[in-house]
Amino acid sequence: MPEISRFYGIVIMMFYNEHNPPHFYANYGEYKIVVNLDDELIKGFMIKRALNLNFEWMDTHKEELRMNWEKCKKKGETRQN
Repeated sequence: MPEISRFYGIVIMMFYNEHNPPHFYANYGEYKIVVNLDDELIKGFMIKRALNLNFEWMDTHKEELRMNWEKCKKKGETRQN
């Protein structure tokens, strides 16, 4: 799996062969979500505390996430955060 970050039991992944809009996947135990980089939950469910941690993490790493998305689209690579 293309894991780019792991914190507090949350695993963040980005896949290279994906569609727009730019997005990432987050897993927390049995909960799974897809979040686009424009601060919107695309699908899935996660408990509020973990969901808030995802959005806080995304705000801190938004530039890196956009760079990862561009790399994924061009080369199929990701950068660890």
